[in-house]
This record gives sequence, C-alpha cells and structure tokens, in this order.
Amino acid sequence: MNTSLKNTARLLGAGLRALLVLTVVCGVLYPLAVTGVAQALFNDKANGSEITDASGRTVGSSLIGQTYNLPKQNPDDPEEAAKPDLKWFQPRPSNGLGSNSVNLQYSLILSGATNRAADNTELVEWVTDAKAAVVADNSVPGYTVRPQDVPADAVTSSGSGLDPDISPAYAELQVHRVAQRNGLPVQQVAKLVSEHTEGRILGFMGEPRVNVLELNIALKDLGKG
Repeated sequence: MNTSLKNTARLLGAGLRALLVLTVVCGVLYPLAVTGVAQALFNDKANGSEITDASGRTVGSSLIGQTYNLPKQNPDDPEEAAKPDLKWFQPRPSNGLGSNSVNLQYSLILSGATNRAADNTELVEWVTDAKAAVVADNSVPGYTVRPQDVPADAVTSSGSGLDPDISPAYAELQVHRVAQRNGLPVQQVAKLVSEHTEGRILGFMGEPRVNVLELNIALKDLGKG
C-alpha cells in the first residue's frame, strides 16, 4: 500500500514538474521569443500593417478594405442602402467591408464570397446594376464612361470580400469624377494614382494594384495643399 502511494506521489510530482516546465517554455519563453523576432525583423507586419494619416493617427490596415459611404439619412433603418461618397476613390463592391471615410471610425462587419455561380440570375443582376452605377457615377462633363470600359473588379467582390486593392484600370476610371468632386486638376489626380500603383510581386506574381485606403489618404492630403 505504501509503495503504491509513493509511486502515485512520484508520478504526480513528475507530472506537475513537467506541466510547470512546459508552461514556462511554451506559454512564456516561446511566445516572447517569437514576438521579439517579429517586432525586430517584421515590425510593420507584426503590428497589423497599420496605415496612418498625416497627423499620425492609425486609420486602418493595408490588408483590409474599407468603404467610403455617405452617412445614412436614417441610421436606424437597416434596409436603407448605403450610398457611396463620390469624392473618394471607391473600392471593390462588397458587403463585408468595414465602414470608414479616412478616419478612426472603423468597424468590421463580416467577410466572405457570394458563392454564386457565374450564371446565377441574382449575381448577374448584381453585376449588371453595379456596372450601370459605375458608368453613371463616373461619367462627368467632358468624360463619359462606356460600359465596356468598366473592369471586372469594379463590379465583383473578392473571395474574402475584404480586398484592399483595386486594379489601376478601375482607379484611372475614377480619376475624372474624383478630380471634379474635389476641385482638383485631372492631371494631378491621375499622377496620384500613378504614384500609388504597385507592380507585380517580384515582377511576375499577381497583378498591378492600387491600395484604396493609401490612395484616399494621399488624396485627402492633396486637398489640403
């Protein structure tokens, strides 16, 4: 009986010591080491790829898209459709984007794809309506958008619904409208798009892209000049 109790106590003691050691190593030392390496070598990515405005305020992440909509007439009405604030460059359509107008009021709602087939009647209707809206919103005096000029990313959401980037073609399509709404020369706004156009990763992966949040922050700063 005494031998059995001693063995049990020995096993319990060994288990507790192992638990203590593993807790310190895996729960304290390892996380501290990984955090230290991440902060030292990948500080920006480790902190969420934050984007700050000219005043130094964090206004979002370069990895997550945001919408730029006008305030609702009736904030308590969930059925009221959001209308885009056309003085800003608009992102890809998505119900999963957070709400922001280059400020600190950012809230993530949901994300995900529609999971509808290309010939789904509801999806076709969405795309058709979106294309008509892009044509109407971006056609200004002296510049008319043709339906065939509307790129695919202007009327379709990404798989995650949180794509922070748009194609250079979609950004350029919005230049005349943004310039008119902000009282800026078209050439100046076009130059802004060119300066914020990123090429393919390593020269061959992905597609050229424009980060909408970074572009709109630069547009806001340009308007102050």
